[in-house]
Amino acid sequence: MLKVIIHGINGRMGKVLEEVIKKDSELLIAAGIDLNTNNENSPYPIYASPAECKKKADVVIDFSHHTAIPDLLDYCLSTNTPVVISTTALSKETLELIENASRKIPVFQSANMSLGISLVLEMLKLCVPILEDNYNIEIIEKHHFNKVDAPSGTAFLLADTINDSCNIKKDYVYGRQGTSNENKITDLGIHAVRGGNMPSEHTVLFAADDEVIEIKHAAFSRNVLVHGAIKAAKYIATAQPGLYNMSFLLNEKNSI
Repeated sequence: MLKVIIHGINGRMGKVLEEVIKKDSELLIAAGIDLNTNNENSPYPIYASPAECKKKADVVIDFSHHTAIPDLLDYCLSTNTPVVISTTALSKETLELIENASRKIPVFQSANMSLGISLVLEMLKLCVPILEDNYNIEIIEKHHFNKVDAPSGTAFLLADTINDSCNIKKDYVYGRQGTSNENKITDLGIHAVRGGNMPSEHTVLFAADDEVIEIKHAAFSRNVLVHGAIKAAKYIATAQPGLYNMSFLLNEKNSI
């Protein structure tokens, strides 16, 4: 049975993760870490910071805030603990810290833990080289009004995958306004929509004369991200040091 520390346990995603892990016979929650330690009925300790954590676990699963990642990495390095980083909106500096940490411990990091999004990325790698010369490419992402970062980390993940697959790199255009837009074939439009409690939705649109192709993914609950993070935790708990992402899970025959 794998012992898990949940980093961000009292956040929205952390609470969902906690409930899903409780139902998994292969996992046991050893502790939680959260600035909000108010949980008098918790059967395991909850610490205000990684530095205060006295428990050892087989893996840490993170759903927290981008500013909390450096301290978490310090803890994981000092205790030699594999970590799944599910937090988004990471800075370039934080991504460099993650890459450096992965030379010593297993680190699994993705802007989106959904296996479905991972399949979309694989589709884009096939489609983009075929379509890029004749199709305008746009990304439209929708989220609930509580999401504070825009565009989403997943939108950037999609955009970067598209650009990495292009022979001629695209220029990112964030929304459009004005009356003199050229809308060049080398533009990659990224558009963010926020409102209500709408589900997370990402659409990649390929538009040419007389034809439109759409690749769309919608997540109707946070469970899809949690299940992906749990699969990632089981994958890296016994892995060698390195930087892992969702493509590693897709290449595992029994991962889905």
